[in-house]
Amino acid sequence: MRRAVLTLLAAAFLLPAQAAQADLKSSLTRYMRLSGSSSGAYVVNLSTGEKVLAWRAGTPRILASNTKLFTSSAALARFGTEGTFGTEVLGDGELEDDGVWRGDLYLRGGGDPTFGSSTYTRKFYGGGATVQQLAKLVDEAGVERVTGRVYGDESRHDSLRGGPDSGYGVSIWVGPLSGLSYNRGLANEAGSAFQLNPPAFAAARLDDALEARGIAIRKRPSAARAPSGLDVLASVESPPMERIVKLMNKPSDNFFAELLAKDIAMQVNGRGTTSAGAALVAGFARRLGAGAQLVDGSGLSRGNRASPYRVVRLLTAMAQRDEYGALFESLPIAGRDGTLYDRMRGGPAKGHCHAKTGTLSDVSALSGYCQARSRDVYGFSILMNRIDPTSARRLQDRVAQALAAQR
Repeated sequence: MRRAVLTLLAAAFLLPAQAAQADLKSSLTRYMRLSGSSSGAYVVNLSTGEKVLAWRAGTPRILASNTKLFTSSAALARFGTEGTFGTEVLGDGELEDDGVWRGDLYLRGGGDPTFGSSTYTRKFYGGGATVQQLAKLVDEAGVERVTGRVYGDESRHDSLRGGPDSGYGVSIWVGPLSGLSYNRGLANEAGSAFQLNPPAFAAARLDDALEARGIAIRKRPSAARAPSGLDVLASVESPPMERIVKLMNKPSDNFFAELLAKDIAMQVNGRGTTSAGAALVAGFARRLGAGAQLVDGSGLSRGNRASPYRVVRLLTAMAQRDEYGALFESLPIAGRDGTLYDRMRGGPAKGHCHAKTGTLSDVSALSGYCQARSRDVYGFSILMNRIDPTSARRLQDRVAQALAAQR
């Protein structure tokens, strides 16, 4: 009885802000109790540095697409917000005075996930590097006829078409990966089939674009690695990295994420592989105090794991870096766009929580930033395993609403 009275007296003398924080922690704890023993959460007030909630926060959980937080953070840090990927046409031969290119052309990919046709890139990405641009540049270089053929060169990456979740084969959730991707590996712009040989397919599309400009190509297109030392006849650049991570994170695009992981390895090692890319992303996170076990770039594999505490460490560290604005703007906005467009469409979280979703069978995650009515910003991570994703989302939304409601 005496202890209860003292507790009531202590509560009565709490400052308003302390009382509100205590109420918030109580609410968040109540929601997390409903999530089961295989879930965890961590919440920090980034404006004050105060820990708000630690619920089984140190246990690594399956990340699902929260893996993309690690991939996009590492990519922004590695390439910068304005970094781009180039796609080139190389010449193996010589241009004669009459406009005849005596030799072959090589279309060499640089890991650009947006490269493709002008109609496709405009429709889905708002623009990007295209075969039509390259054909125009080759035309302007004075080439009127090619005696050889157009080769597609994907050698900046390995030729594995998928990640570990699909045994490194083509996955329906990703499509065929290639250092020379064209229209994200789709065999047609309707998306009803995948390309069987991406570099050869891309070479054929450049061949078509050159023919459309009146440049005759004598031999049929194919795939091959370009010899070293060739001159660059034409090159085009991808959209900047801040745009690429936005195109990835808003819809949770697995294809972009897997290519970005390989691109990071390509930039460091000279050749892009999933395993090397995942290791480099994990190494970047570890240097920020956000250690994670990562095996791919997208989160499709259940081998991607980190604790909620480490995810928030990543979010906290990124909030102090120059790339923070690009990361923040890339995240889906509650009730507005991306994978959160149909969640939290009312209440204080709408428009004020930017967070990355993650879903696999019996796995659901939500991690990101919420700005409260008090103007304080909260960093949070909710990783739920062995749970129905639909019920998990309801609990996650209640947590986000509670954070955004703080005055």
